[in-house]
Amino acid sequence: MYQLHPRLEQDTIRLGQFDLCDVLLMNDARYPWVILVPKRADITEVFQLSNDEQQQLMAESTFVARQLAEMVSADKMNIAMLGNVVSQLHIHHVARFTTDAVWPDPIWGKGQAVPYNEEESEAICQQLKAVLAHFLQDGA
Repeated sequence: MYQLHPRLEQDTIRLGQFDLCDVLLMNDARYPWVILVPKRADITEVFQLSNDEQQQLMAESTFVARQLAEMVSADKMNIAMLGNVVSQLHIHHVARFTTDAVWPDPIWGKGQAVPYNEEESEAICQQLKAVLAHFLQDGA
């Protein structure tokens, strides 16, 4: 049975779900950052998904990247599947700017996360839910 990894549960804010993936906001106000997690048990790699699921994952990832980039006018979208700390398959979609603190370096291992305050969290969640509404479902 599918269950979200405790680290992802701890570090993110749930936005809803798509047909295949849970849609999460990384609780780090330094970067607009959405994570997709396929709702499949014991999956650590893309190749473990069926061909149809792989296509669905790509469609959902592309949609998130495009919508997030447009929403925040990103200079670059960083999309990554690392899995070295959390092995559960998940895809990071991080909007980057030439003015951000670590540009052009990767964000991993640079500084400490800055959690959203309640007002910021509510605002970005509303924005993201609006731009992702075409596929986003509330479901648990």
